[in-house]
Amino acid sequence: MTLNNDSLAALKSLLYSMADDSLIIAHRNSEWTGLGPMLEEDIAFSSIAQDKMGHALALYTILQQLGEPEPDISAFTRNEQQFTCCHFVEYPIGGYDFSLMRHFLFDSAELLRYELLEQSSFEPLAKLATKVRGEIKYHVFHADTWIIQLGSQGNEESKARMQSALHECYPLALGIFEQKQFENILIEQQLFKGEQTLENSWHEQISEILAKAGLQLPDRNSVNPVYGGRKGFHSEHLQPLLDEMTEVFTIDPSAEW
Repeated sequence: MTLNNDSLAALKSLLYSMADDSLIIAHRNSEWTGLGPMLEEDIAFSSIAQDKMGHALALYTILQQLGEPEPDISAFTRNEQQFTCCHFVEYPIGGYDFSLMRHFLFDSAELLRYELLEQSSFEPLAKLATKVRGEIKYHVFHADTWIIQLGSQGNEESKARMQSALHECYPLALGIFEQKQFENILIEQQLFKGEQTLENSWHEQISEILAKAGLQLPDRNSVNPVYGGRKGFHSEHLQPLLDEMTEVFTIDPSAEW
C-alpha cells in the first residue's frame, strides 16, 4: 500500500510503541536468569526474553525500512522521553508473583495484538504478525498454566499472592491500551483495528483464565489506568533501566563486534 505522510506517521508510532514494549520487557524478563524459583522457570523467562528481543529487532528493522535509524541506534541512543513503551514493562521484576502476573497480562495482550495485525493493510507488518503470533502462543500457554495452577490448584498463600499481584498489575496493564495521537488514522487505513478493540478482546480472554484460577478481576470502571508512557512520560524506573541496558554500547558506539 502507498502511505501518505499521516499514515506513515501513524504506522511508525504504532511500531515504536510495540518495539519499545518488547525491548524493555525483554530486559526485565532477562533479569530472572539465575534467579528463577526453579530451574525450569529460570530457563522459561530467559527464553521468553530472547523471543521478545527478537520481536523488538524485527519491529525496529521495519522502522529502518521506513526511514528511521538502524535498530541499534533506535534501541540504544534514544532518551527516556523518546521511548513510547507503557509503564507496565518498566517496573522492576519484584517478586515472582508480580512478574508472573505481568507475564500473563502482557503476553495475553500481545498475542491478541498480533492476531489483529495479521489483517493489517501494511503487508510487512501482517507477515511479521503471523510469525510472531506463533511464538507468543507458547508464552501465553506458559503464563496461563501457572496462573491456574497457583490460583486454583495451589494453597491459600499462593492464591492470595496471585490475587494481590493482579490488583497491583491491572491498572498498569491497562496502560498497554493507551490510545495514541494517530489512533483514528490507524483504524481508517486498516493498519490496526485500534486499542479499544484490543482491550475488549483482552478482557474476554483473561477473564476466562482468571475464572479457572479462581481469581477476581478488578472492576474496570473503578480502576484508574496508568497512562503516559505512549506519550513519552515514564515511571522513575525507566531511566535507570536504560542506563544499565545501554552501558556497553555507550562506551564505544562505533565498535564492531
